[in-house]
Amino acid sequence: MKIAIAQLNPIIGDISGNAKLILEAAQKAQKSDVKLMITPELSLIGYPPRDLLVYPSFIEAATLELESLAQDLPSEIAVLVGTVTFNSQAAEKGEKSLFNSAVLLSNGKVKQIFHKRLLPTYDVFDEDRYFEPGKSSDFFTLEISTDSSEYSAKIGVTICEDLWNDAAFWGKRNYTCEPMKELAAQQVDFVVNMSASPYRVGKQKLRESMLEHSTNRYQIPIIYVNQVGGNDDLVFDGCSVVFNSAGNPLYRAKAFEKSLAVVEFNSAKKDLISADFESIKLPESEDEEIWSALVLGVKDYVQKCGFSKVVFGLSGGIDSALVAAIATAALGKENVLAILMPSPYSSEHSVKDAEALVENLGIAKQIISIGDLMKGYDNNLADLFAGTNFGIAEENIQSRIRGNLLMAISNKFGHLLLSTGNKSEMAVGYCTLYGDMNGGLAVISDVPKTRVYSLCRWLNQQAVNSNQKFYGAENLLITEKSNIIPENILTKAPSAELKEDQKDQDSLPDYEVLDEILFRLVENCESSAEIIAAGHDSEVVNKVVKLVMRAEFKRRQAPPGLKISERAFGTGWRMPIAKKLVINNN
Repeated sequence: MKIAIAQLNPIIGDISGNAKLILEAAQKAQKSDVKLMITPELSLIGYPPRDLLVYPSFIEAATLELESLAQDLPSEIAVLVGTVTFNSQAAEKGEKSLFNSAVLLSNGKVKQIFHKRLLPTYDVFDEDRYFEPGKSSDFFTLEISTDSSEYSAKIGVTICEDLWNDAAFWGKRNYTCEPMKELAAQQVDFVVNMSASPYRVGKQKLRESMLEHSTNRYQIPIIYVNQVGGNDDLVFDGCSVVFNSAGNPLYRAKAFEKSLAVVEFNSAKKDLISADFESIKLPESEDEEIWSALVLGVKDYVQKCGFSKVVFGLSGGIDSALVAAIATAALGKENVLAILMPSPYSSEHSVKDAEALVENLGIAKQIISIGDLMKGYDNNLADLFAGTNFGIAEENIQSRIRGNLLMAISNKFGHLLLSTGNKSEMAVGYCTLYGDMNGGLAVISDVPKTRVYSLCRWLNQQAVNSNQKFYGAENLLITEKSNIIPENILTKAPSAELKEDQKDQDSLPDYEVLDEILFRLVENCESSAEIIAAGHDSEVVNKVVKLVMRAEFKRRQAPPGLKISERAFGTGWRMPIAKKLVINNN
């Protein structure tokens, strides 16, 4: 029996468009004599739908589209579709009105419905807000007829989180629900998992370790089908994968790309077989993973929000250089506009570095000097500011002038404005409200400064080696043995250039130190005492912690940023603004 793995990129809320994606995949799979096709979690409505689910009209539209899709699908193929279904007992039992479901469509009808049992409510997930958990783990039986024989296969169905509760894998004993264990007791032939599992660095290795453990433990093959694409701050990497009953990987879909692949269930061996695995490998490094996620995230955010072109400020620094390269790789040079806005404090080399990058990428640029605008602000504020010293207020006016100009350009031409601040800056508030924080998407707001350097060096290495296999390379002007990011941008000391001879390290620790402290504080949730005990200076740690907590009001007003880490300053970060610091305690 041939089984198709449809790694799709749905658009949230585009029910008819997503149905078309499913139908087209099924029609293509039919040509390969496929009997079953599996799609990702909530593939019909897109994931995560969030508060679209509170609108009854949205749920009704999904229900009608599902019925229509069932009739349009080829009769020779059964399809598992992810969608929402009504809970008919909600009012009677005081339960939530919706299930996160997998629906089996076959011969023009809804044949069977399966409900997600484990509803994640942590980090970026809040499924318990909308859904009632399913009560049992179940399977369906698919009857297969060939020229030589007839047989049936028992296929267990799980949805995303349902596969993650394995007490033995995690070393825990308090799981009251282990769907995989329950399906194994029902003696299914193999298990399918329909997922919408967001990307973060190194996550696929964890997924595959877990899947390998489960197949070894129960000796049951697993087909894991994941969504791909960017939806708001989340990027989905795909990487759908198949393991046979011995825990060996048979197939892996390409990371960060749509795909349709076919594996087979061998009824005699009671196992899955495939010959495609060796040709599809994971990205070779974390930098390649992150680069691919950011390029895909920008591409999908721009297109799914209805834009075609982007604009951003290009300073000659490393952060805006990386954003420029990502945007070009995602959208093509013809859709990218860089704005250079030098002030009297901008060094000559910063403008030259920015122009060199523009030439390397082949993108359009405009230069708007802001010196005269700064004088206008100085004149208008002269009486009010009389008797005070030049300080942060005056420095930030430069950033706000630039932010205002960029927003004007965005409004005038309909370009999406990209902000260029990194995670280190966002963490400690080294950014200006209504200035460099302006924008519709914060491309690298989850990328620490040290990783920004690492990504730029990685990108240059690909260019020097003329390795055009990385994601988005076809949109970059790669010349053999030529850097994309000018060397001077990589080597000069980072500076906001808002006053004479300013350097970031005038007010911040070295970024290697800062990023290590921030990782422990933000992602590992360590207290000040724990970070100090790890070898960091107490004065520096206490200063950083205070800066992070005081900058919350800025982050609350920031544009959405693409998530690539365990814990980002986005939908999964829910910190109060008005608070007293308590994490200083051990």
